[in-house]
Amino acid sequence: MPRKRTGMAALAVAAVLTGTAGAAFGADCVVADPTGTPLNVRSGPQGRVLSVLDNGMTVEILDERALGGKRWAKVAADGEVLGWVFAAYLDCTMADDNTKSAPMRPRTPPQ
Repeated sequence: MPRKRTGMAALAVAAVLTGTAGAAFGADCVVADPTGTPLNVRSGPQGRVLSVLDNGMTVEILDERALGGKRWAKVAADGEVLGWVFAAYLDCTMADDNTKSAPMRPRTPPQ
């Protein structure tokens, strides 16, 4: 049994180091791309672009992965799986969370 505990501890440390701890599975998220452009939806983390999502669209996280030190989220909307997006561009709250972060304001291009 001590070996199993060591393995679990190693997994917990790995999750913290890769940024996957506290996954937001089931979270209600709003697309908040700070570039002000639509957010690319991909076939996989860093995969080919399938479509785009506009800022303000609500999505649900189904899965998360870390790749190259960056978090990616598999998202769905209205019960339809859409694909993978860069998770840093999502503003998420858990369904049972009564607090919500302030909305992100996308950068506007210089005029």
